[in-house]
Amino acid sequence: MRDMVEIKDLGQHVGETVTVAGWVETTRSHGKVAFVVLRDGTGLAQCVLVKKQVSEATWEAHGLATQESAVSVTGEVRADDRAPGGYELGVTEMTVTGQAAEYPIQPKEHGVDFLLDHRHLWLRSSMQRSGLRVRAEVEQAIHDFFYGRGFVRIDTPILTGSIGEHAGTLFSTDYFGEKAYLAQTGQLYVEAACPAFRKVYCFGPTFRAEKSKTRRHLTEFWMVEPEVAFADSEDNMRLQEDFVSYLVERALERCPEELEILERDTSRIEHVKPPFPRISYTDAVTRLQAKGSEIQWGDDLGAGDEAVLTEDYDLPVFVANYPKEAKAFYMKENPEDTRTVLCDDLLAPEGYGEIIGGSQREDDLDRLLERIREEQLPEEAYSWYLDLRRYGTFPHSGFGLGVERTVAWITGRHHIRELIPFPRLMNRLFP
Repeated sequence: MRDMVEIKDLGQHVGETVTVAGWVETTRSHGKVAFVVLRDGTGLAQCVLVKKQVSEATWEAHGLATQESAVSVTGEVRADDRAPGGYELGVTEMTVTGQAAEYPIQPKEHGVDFLLDHRHLWLRSSMQRSGLRVRAEVEQAIHDFFYGRGFVRIDTPILTGSIGEHAGTLFSTDYFGEKAYLAQTGQLYVEAACPAFRKVYCFGPTFRAEKSKTRRHLTEFWMVEPEVAFADSEDNMRLQEDFVSYLVERALERCPEELEILERDTSRIEHVKPPFPRISYTDAVTRLQAKGSEIQWGDDLGAGDEAVLTEDYDLPVFVANYPKEAKAFYMKENPEDTRTVLCDDLLAPEGYGEIIGGSQREDDLDRLLERIREEQLPEEAYSWYLDLRRYGTFPHSGFGLGVERTVAWITGRHHIRELIPFPRLMNRLFP
Protein backbone atom coordinates (compact mmCIF):
# COMPACT_ATOMS: atom_id res chain seq x y z
CA MET A 1 0.00 0.00 0.00
CA ARG A 2 1.47 3.35 -1.04
CA ASP A 3 2.56 5.90 1.59
CA MET A 4 -0.43 7.67 3.02
CA VAL A 5 -0.95 11.09 4.56
CA GLU A 6 -3.23 11.71 7.54
CA ILE A 7 -5.89 14.35 7.01
CA LYS A 8 -4.64 16.43 9.93
CA ASP A 9 -1.37 16.91 8.00
CA LEU A 10 -2.86 17.99 4.66
CA GLY A 11 -1.82 21.60 5.31
CA GLN A 12 1.80 20.51 4.97
CA HIS A 13 1.19 19.16 1.45
CA VAL A 14 -0.66 21.94 -0.39
CA GLY A 15 0.04 21.60 -4.11
CA GLU A 16 1.25 18.01 -3.76
CA THR A 17 -0.45 14.80 -4.83
CA VAL A 18 -1.08 12.52 -1.84
CA THR A 19 -3.08 9.46 -0.87
CA VAL A 20 -5.55 9.44 2.01
CA ALA A 21 -7.50 6.45 3.36
CA GLY A 22 -10.61 6.62 5.50
CA TRP A 23 -14.37 6.25 5.69
CA VAL A 24 -17.07 8.06 3.76
CA GLU A 25 -19.11 10.49 5.83
CA THR A 26 -21.28 11.90 3.04
CA THR A 27 -21.47 12.02 -0.74
CA ARG A 28 -23.26 14.26 -3.18
CA SER A 29 -23.20 14.60 -6.93
CA HIS A 30 -24.01 17.41 -9.34
CA GLY A 31 -24.03 15.72 -12.71
CA LYS A 32 -20.40 15.59 -13.76
CA VAL A 33 -18.94 16.75 -10.44
CA ALA A 34 -19.09 14.70 -7.24
CA PHE A 35 -18.07 15.38 -3.66
CA VAL A 36 -17.04 12.91 -0.96
CA VAL A 37 -16.39 13.95 2.64
CA LEU A 38 -13.78 11.58 4.03
CA ARG A 39 -12.98 10.85 7.69
CA ASP A 40 -9.73 9.14 8.67
CA GLY A 41 -9.87 9.52 12.46
CA THR A 42 -7.61 12.59 12.45
CA GLY A 43 -9.96 14.95 10.61
CA LEU A 44 -12.30 15.50 7.67
CA ALA A 45 -11.43 16.28 4.07
CA GLN A 46 -13.60 17.08 1.06
CA CYS A 47 -12.69 15.10 -2.05
CA VAL A 48 -13.76 16.54 -5.41
CA LEU A 49 -14.18 14.31 -8.48
CA VAL A 50 -14.62 15.82 -11.95
CA LYS A 51 -15.90 13.11 -14.29
CA LYS A 52 -13.90 14.14 -17.34
CA GLN A 53 -10.69 14.29 -15.32
CA VAL A 54 -10.80 10.79 -13.74
CA SER A 55 -10.90 7.24 -15.06
CA GLU A 56 -14.16 5.40 -15.51
CA ALA A 57 -13.17 3.07 -12.64
CA THR A 58 -12.66 6.00 -10.29
CA TRP A 59 -15.97 7.57 -11.25
CA GLU A 60 -17.72 4.25 -10.67
CA ALA A 61 -15.98 3.93 -7.30
CA HIS A 62 -17.68 7.13 -6.24
CA GLY A 63 -21.05 5.51 -6.98
CA LEU A 64 -20.13 2.48 -4.84
CA ALA A 65 -18.90 4.60 -1.92
CA THR A 66 -21.88 4.35 0.37
CA GLN A 67 -21.88 5.96 3.84
CA GLU A 68 -19.09 4.46 6.00
CA SER A 69 -17.46 2.60 3.11
CA ALA A 70 -13.67 2.45 3.46
CA VAL A 71 -11.92 4.14 0.56
CA SER A 72 -8.48 5.15 -0.66
CA VAL A 73 -8.25 8.50 -2.43
CA THR A 74 -5.35 10.05 -4.33
CA GLY A 75 -5.39 13.67 -5.40
CA GLU A 76 -3.87 17.14 -5.24
CA VAL A 77 -4.18 19.02 -1.94
CA ARG A 78 -5.83 22.43 -2.23
CA ALA A 79 -6.50 24.99 0.48
CA ASP A 80 -10.19 25.92 0.67
CA ASP A 81 -11.72 27.70 3.66
CA ARG A 82 -15.17 26.42 2.68
CA ALA A 83 -14.15 22.76 2.90
CA PRO A 84 -14.34 20.74 6.13
CA GLY A 85 -10.95 21.09 7.79
CA GLY A 86 -9.91 23.88 5.40
CA TYR A 87 -8.46 21.62 2.70
CA GLU A 88 -9.76 19.52 -0.16
CA LEU A 89 -8.42 16.90 -2.56
CA GLY A 90 -8.75 17.23 -6.30
CA VAL A 91 -9.20 13.51 -6.91
CA THR A 92 -7.25 11.64 -9.58
CA GLU A 93 -7.90 8.12 -8.29
CA MET A 94 -10.36 6.53 -5.87
CA THR A 95 -10.75 2.92 -4.75
CA VAL A 96 -13.39 1.36 -2.51
CA THR A 97 -11.53 -1.00 -0.20
CA GLY A 98 -14.49 -1.98 1.96
CA GLN A 99 -18.00 -1.24 0.76
CA ALA A 100 -20.50 -0.68 3.57
CA ALA A 101 -23.98 -2.16 3.68
CA GLU A 102 -26.86 0.25 4.28
CA TYR A 103 -25.74 2.11 7.38
CA PRO A 104 -28.28 1.88 10.23
CA ILE A 105 -27.54 5.30 11.75
CA GLN A 106 -28.94 8.00 9.50
CA PRO A 107 -29.14 11.80 9.85
CA LYS A 108 -32.50 11.63 11.61
CA GLU A 109 -33.79 11.26 15.16
CA HIS A 110 -33.01 7.87 16.71
CA GLY A 111 -34.08 6.61 20.13
CA VAL A 112 -31.48 6.23 22.87
CA ASP A 113 -31.93 2.46 23.07
CA PHE A 114 -31.38 2.15 19.33
CA LEU A 115 -28.22 4.22 19.53
CA LEU A 116 -26.89 2.23 22.49
CA ASP A 117 -27.68 -1.04 20.70
CA HIS A 118 -25.50 0.32 17.90
CA ARG A 119 -22.89 1.93 20.15
CA HIS A 120 -20.12 0.24 18.15
CA LEU A 121 -21.26 2.33 15.18
CA TRP A 122 -22.55 5.40 17.06
CA LEU A 123 -18.96 6.09 18.13
CA ARG A 124 -18.28 7.28 14.58
CA SER A 125 -20.65 10.26 14.77
CA SER A 126 -19.18 13.72 15.21
CA MET A 127 -20.72 14.40 18.64
CA GLN A 128 -19.57 11.08 20.04
CA ARG A 129 -16.09 11.42 18.54
CA SER A 130 -15.78 14.88 20.04
CA GLY A 131 -16.86 13.82 23.53
CA LEU A 132 -14.48 10.87 23.58
CA ARG A 133 -11.61 12.98 22.26
CA VAL A 134 -12.12 15.38 25.16
CA ARG A 135 -12.17 12.38 27.49
CA ALA A 136 -8.85 11.19 26.04
CA GLU A 137 -7.33 14.63 26.56
CA VAL A 138 -8.58 14.77 30.15
CA GLU A 139 -7.13 11.32 30.83
CA GLN A 140 -3.76 12.37 29.44
CA ALA A 141 -3.93 15.56 31.52
CA ILE A 142 -4.56 13.45 34.64
CA HIS A 143 -1.31 11.58 34.11
CA ASP A 144 0.61 14.74 33.19
CA PHE A 145 -0.60 16.57 36.30
CA PHE A 146 0.47 13.88 38.73
CA TYR A 147 3.68 13.03 36.89
CA GLY A 148 4.67 16.69 36.98
CA ARG A 149 4.13 16.76 40.74
CA GLY A 150 6.22 13.70 41.47
CA PHE A 151 3.44 11.17 42.05
CA VAL A 152 4.03 7.48 41.40
CA ARG A 153 1.27 5.55 39.64
CA ILE A 154 0.19 2.39 41.47
CA ASP A 155 -1.91 -0.19 39.59
CA THR A 156 -4.36 -1.58 42.12
CA PRO A 157 -6.28 -4.88 41.90
CA ILE A 158 -9.74 -5.16 40.39
CA LEU A 159 -10.48 -8.41 42.25
CA THR A 160 -10.40 -7.88 46.00
CA GLY A 161 -11.61 -9.34 49.27
CA SER A 162 -11.76 -5.95 51.02
CA ILE A 163 -14.50 -3.47 50.28
CA GLY A 164 -13.91 0.24 50.30
CA GLU A 165 -17.40 1.72 50.26
CA HIS A 166 -20.83 0.22 50.90
CA ALA A 167 -21.34 -3.54 50.96
CA GLY A 168 -24.73 -3.24 49.27
CA THR A 169 -23.19 -1.97 46.01
CA LEU A 170 -20.70 -4.79 45.40
CA PHE A 171 -20.44 -7.15 42.47
CA SER A 172 -19.34 -10.51 43.87
CA THR A 173 -17.78 -13.47 42.13
CA ASP A 174 -16.37 -16.87 43.01
CA TYR A 175 -12.60 -16.80 43.39
CA PHE A 176 -11.48 -20.43 43.54
CA GLY A 177 -13.94 -21.20 46.31
CA GLU A 178 -13.67 -17.84 48.05
CA LYS A 179 -15.92 -14.80 47.61
CA ALA A 180 -14.26 -11.92 45.83
CA TYR A 181 -15.56 -8.53 44.74
CA LEU A 182 -15.02 -6.21 41.80
CA ALA A 183 -13.24 -3.21 43.25
CA GLN A 184 -15.30 -0.17 44.14
CA THR A 185 -12.09 1.77 44.72
CA GLY A 186 -8.34 1.37 44.70
CA GLN A 187 -7.97 3.67 47.68
CA LEU A 188 -7.03 1.12 50.35
CA TYR A 189 -4.19 -0.11 48.17
CA VAL A 190 -2.77 3.32 47.34
CA GLU A 191 -2.82 4.02 51.07
CA ALA A 192 -0.54 1.00 51.45
CA ALA A 193 1.82 2.44 48.81
CA CYS A 194 2.01 5.85 50.50
CA PRO A 195 4.83 4.93 52.95
CA ALA A 196 6.84 3.60 50.03
CA PHE A 197 6.48 6.61 47.70
CA ARG A 198 4.82 9.42 49.72
CA LYS A 199 2.68 10.65 46.79
CA VAL A 200 0.83 8.04 44.72
CA TYR A 201 -2.24 7.60 42.55
CA CYS A 202 -4.18 4.86 40.82
CA PHE A 203 -6.32 5.12 37.72
CA GLY A 204 -8.68 2.50 36.39
CA PRO A 205 -12.18 1.05 36.20
CA THR A 206 -14.32 0.75 39.32
CA PHE A 207 -17.63 -1.01 39.81
CA ARG A 208 -20.81 -0.21 41.73
CA ALA A 209 -23.85 -2.49 41.75
CA GLU A 210 -26.20 0.43 42.31
CA LYS A 211 -29.69 0.01 40.93
CA SER A 212 -29.69 3.49 39.58
CA LYS A 213 -30.90 4.76 36.22
CA THR A 214 -29.93 8.42 36.59
CA ARG A 215 -27.88 10.39 34.08
CA ARG A 216 -25.03 10.47 36.61
CA HIS A 217 -24.53 6.74 37.22
CA LEU A 218 -22.83 3.83 35.50
CA THR A 219 -22.15 0.38 36.93
CA GLU A 220 -18.60 0.54 35.53
CA PHE A 221 -16.78 3.84 35.49
CA TRP A 222 -13.23 5.17 35.64
CA MET A 223 -11.75 6.88 38.64
CA VAL A 224 -8.42 8.50 39.51
CA GLU A 225 -7.43 8.31 43.18
CA PRO A 226 -4.37 10.12 44.55
CA GLU A 227 -3.12 9.64 48.10
CA VAL A 228 -0.62 11.93 49.84
CA ALA A 229 1.34 11.27 53.03
CA PHE A 230 1.52 14.00 55.67
CA ALA A 231 -1.39 15.88 54.07
CA ASP A 232 -4.46 16.97 56.00
CA SER A 233 -7.97 17.76 54.79
CA GLU A 234 -7.06 21.35 53.88
CA ASP A 235 -4.08 20.17 51.83
CA ASN A 236 -6.39 17.69 50.16
CA MET A 237 -8.87 20.33 49.02
CA ARG A 238 -6.08 22.55 47.68
CA LEU A 239 -4.79 19.66 45.59
CA GLN A 240 -8.31 19.00 44.28
CA GLU A 241 -8.93 22.56 43.13
CA ASP A 242 -5.52 22.74 41.43
CA PHE A 243 -6.19 19.39 39.74
CA VAL A 244 -9.69 20.19 38.46
CA SER A 245 -8.58 23.62 37.23
CA TYR A 246 -5.77 21.99 35.28
CA LEU A 247 -8.10 19.47 33.63
CA VAL A 248 -10.46 22.23 32.52
CA GLU A 249 -7.58 24.34 31.24
CA ARG A 250 -6.21 21.46 29.17
CA ALA A 251 -9.59 20.73 27.58
CA LEU A 252 -10.08 24.39 26.68
CA GLU A 253 -6.56 24.69 25.30
CA ARG A 254 -6.38 21.49 23.26
CA CYS A 255 -9.99 20.62 22.35
CA PRO A 256 -11.58 23.87 21.14
CA GLU A 257 -12.98 22.31 17.95
CA GLU A 258 -14.49 19.39 19.85
CA LEU A 259 -16.10 21.69 22.42
CA GLU A 260 -17.55 23.77 19.59
CA ILE A 261 -19.03 20.66 17.93
CA LEU A 262 -20.52 19.71 21.31
CA GLU A 263 -22.02 23.23 21.49
CA ARG A 264 -20.42 23.80 24.88
CA ASP A 265 -20.71 27.37 26.17
CA THR A 266 -17.06 27.59 27.18
CA SER A 267 -17.62 30.90 28.98
CA ARG A 268 -19.16 28.77 31.75
CA ILE A 269 -15.83 27.05 32.45
CA GLU A 270 -13.14 29.53 31.32
CA HIS A 271 -12.96 31.10 34.79
CA VAL A 272 -12.48 27.79 36.66
CA LYS A 273 -9.43 28.59 38.78
CA PRO A 274 -8.58 28.26 42.49
CA PRO A 275 -9.73 28.98 45.08
CA PHE A 276 -13.11 27.25 45.02
CA PRO A 277 -15.81 28.26 47.52
CA ARG A 278 -16.23 26.06 50.60
CA ILE A 279 -19.16 25.45 52.91
CA SER A 280 -19.62 22.99 55.74
CA TYR A 281 -22.18 20.20 55.54
CA THR A 282 -24.01 21.79 58.48
CA ASP A 283 -24.27 25.13 56.67
CA ALA A 284 -25.33 23.32 53.52
CA VAL A 285 -28.25 21.70 55.35
CA THR A 286 -29.28 25.08 56.74
CA ARG A 287 -29.22 26.61 53.25
CA LEU A 288 -31.19 23.75 51.77
CA GLN A 289 -33.85 23.95 54.46
CA ALA A 290 -34.15 27.69 53.84
CA LYS A 291 -34.79 26.89 50.16
CA GLY A 292 -37.60 24.48 51.04
CA SER A 293 -35.78 21.15 51.25
CA GLU A 294 -36.93 18.57 53.79
CA ILE A 295 -33.36 17.35 54.40
CA GLN A 296 -32.42 16.76 58.02
CA TRP A 297 -28.99 16.94 59.60
CA GLY A 298 -27.45 13.49 59.22
CA ASP A 299 -28.93 12.78 55.78
CA ASP A 300 -26.55 12.43 52.86
CA LEU A 301 -26.99 14.96 50.06
CA GLY A 302 -28.93 13.74 47.05
CA ALA A 303 -28.56 14.89 43.46
CA GLY A 304 -31.37 17.40 43.89
CA ASP A 305 -29.75 18.86 47.00
CA GLU A 306 -26.43 19.21 45.19
CA ALA A 307 -28.10 20.99 42.27
CA VAL A 308 -29.80 23.46 44.60
CA LEU A 309 -26.55 24.16 46.47
CA THR A 310 -24.60 24.92 43.31
CA GLU A 311 -27.24 27.32 41.94
CA ASP A 312 -25.48 30.15 43.77
CA TYR A 313 -22.04 29.39 42.32
CA ASP A 314 -20.33 29.46 38.93
CA LEU A 315 -17.33 27.52 40.26
CA PRO A 316 -17.18 24.04 41.75
CA VAL A 317 -17.95 24.19 45.46
CA PHE A 318 -16.63 22.12 48.35
CA VAL A 319 -19.06 20.74 50.93
CA ALA A 320 -16.95 19.64 53.89
CA ASN A 321 -17.23 17.60 57.07
CA TYR A 322 -20.23 15.30 56.67
CA PRO A 323 -21.74 13.23 59.50
CA LYS A 324 -19.70 10.08 60.05
CA GLU A 325 -22.78 7.87 59.60
CA ALA A 326 -23.14 9.15 56.03
CA LYS A 327 -19.57 8.39 55.05
CA ALA A 328 -17.13 5.49 54.82
CA PHE A 329 -15.41 3.90 57.83
CA TYR A 330 -11.89 5.07 56.95
CA MET A 331 -12.52 8.82 57.28
CA LYS A 332 -10.89 10.65 60.18
CA GLU A 333 -13.05 11.98 62.97
CA ASN A 334 -13.29 15.76 63.08
CA PRO A 335 -11.73 16.90 66.37
CA GLU A 336 -13.85 20.08 66.35
CA ASP A 337 -17.13 18.19 65.96
CA THR A 338 -16.92 14.47 66.66
CA ARG A 339 -20.28 13.89 64.98
CA THR A 340 -18.54 14.59 61.66
CA VAL A 341 -15.50 13.45 59.70
CA LEU A 342 -12.80 15.41 57.87
CA CYS A 343 -14.03 14.93 54.34
CA ASP A 344 -15.26 16.85 51.33
CA ASP A 345 -17.37 16.44 48.23
CA LEU A 346 -16.59 18.71 45.28
CA LEU A 347 -19.78 19.66 43.45
CA ALA A 348 -19.63 20.88 39.86
CA PRO A 349 -21.99 23.72 38.89
CA GLU A 350 -24.76 23.63 36.28
CA GLY A 351 -26.40 20.66 37.99
CA TYR A 352 -23.58 18.15 37.40
CA GLY A 353 -23.14 17.45 41.11
CA GLU A 354 -20.39 15.51 42.84
CA ILE A 355 -17.27 14.92 40.77
CA ILE A 356 -14.89 14.29 43.70
CA GLY A 357 -15.18 12.65 47.09
CA GLY A 358 -12.19 12.96 49.41
CA SER A 359 -11.11 12.81 53.02
CA GLN A 360 -8.35 12.75 55.53
CA ARG A 361 -7.93 9.11 56.56
CA GLU A 362 -8.24 7.80 60.09
CA ASP A 363 -4.66 7.15 61.20
CA ASP A 364 -5.47 6.04 64.75
CA LEU A 365 -5.50 2.22 64.94
CA ASP A 366 -8.02 1.93 67.78
CA ARG A 367 -10.48 4.37 66.22
CA LEU A 368 -10.20 2.73 62.82
CA LEU A 369 -10.82 -0.71 64.33
CA GLU A 370 -13.81 0.68 66.20
CA ARG A 371 -15.30 2.03 62.98
CA ILE A 372 -14.79 -1.28 61.18
CA ARG A 373 -16.68 -3.01 63.98
CA GLU A 374 -19.44 -0.40 63.94
CA GLU A 375 -19.93 -1.05 60.23
CA GLN A 376 -19.89 -4.82 60.94
CA LEU A 377 -17.16 -5.38 58.38
CA PRO A 378 -15.07 -8.58 58.49
CA GLU A 379 -11.99 -7.68 60.54
CA GLU A 380 -9.88 -10.44 59.02
CA ALA A 381 -10.32 -8.97 55.53
CA TYR A 382 -8.82 -5.71 56.80
CA SER A 383 -5.95 -7.09 58.86
CA TRP A 384 -3.46 -5.92 56.23
CA TYR A 385 -5.09 -2.46 56.15
CA LEU A 386 -4.83 -2.17 59.93
CA ASP A 387 -1.13 -3.00 59.64
CA LEU A 388 -0.65 0.39 58.01
CA ARG A 389 -1.51 1.91 61.40
CA ARG A 390 0.51 -0.62 63.38
CA TYR A 391 3.75 -0.05 61.49
CA GLY A 392 4.46 3.66 61.30
CA THR A 393 1.05 5.33 61.15
CA PHE A 394 1.00 8.78 59.62
CA PRO A 395 -1.53 11.46 58.65
CA HIS A 396 -2.61 11.17 55.02
CA SER A 397 -5.39 12.25 52.70
CA GLY A 398 -6.75 11.47 49.27
CA PHE A 399 -9.70 11.64 46.96
CA GLY A 400 -11.40 10.01 43.99
CA LEU A 401 -12.44 11.86 40.82
CA GLY A 402 -14.96 10.25 38.49
CA VAL A 403 -13.77 10.70 34.92
CA GLU A 404 -17.16 10.45 33.20
CA ARG A 405 -18.91 12.98 35.44
CA THR A 406 -16.01 15.39 35.13
CA VAL A 407 -15.91 15.13 31.34
CA ALA A 408 -19.71 15.49 31.17
CA TRP A 409 -19.43 18.78 33.05
CA ILE A 410 -16.50 20.04 30.95
CA THR A 411 -18.28 19.17 27.68
CA GLY A 412 -21.77 20.16 28.82
CA ARG A 413 -23.23 16.78 27.88
CA HIS A 414 -26.40 15.71 29.68
CA HIS A 415 -25.72 12.02 30.31
CA ILE A 416 -22.43 10.39 31.28
CA ARG A 417 -23.18 7.32 29.15
CA GLU A 418 -21.95 9.32 26.14
CA LEU A 419 -18.56 9.98 27.74
CA ILE A 420 -17.40 6.37 27.96
CA PRO A 421 -16.88 4.27 24.82
CA PHE A 422 -19.09 1.35 25.87
CA PRO A 423 -21.33 2.23 28.83
CA ARG A 424 -22.39 -0.40 31.34
CA LEU A 425 -25.86 0.29 32.73
CA MET A 426 -28.29 -1.79 34.78
CA ASN A 427 -29.98 -3.09 31.66
CA ARG A 428 -27.02 -3.04 29.28
CA LEU A 429 -24.07 -5.42 28.95
CA PHE A 430 -23.74 -5.33 25.14
CA PRO A 431 -22.10 -4.27 22.91
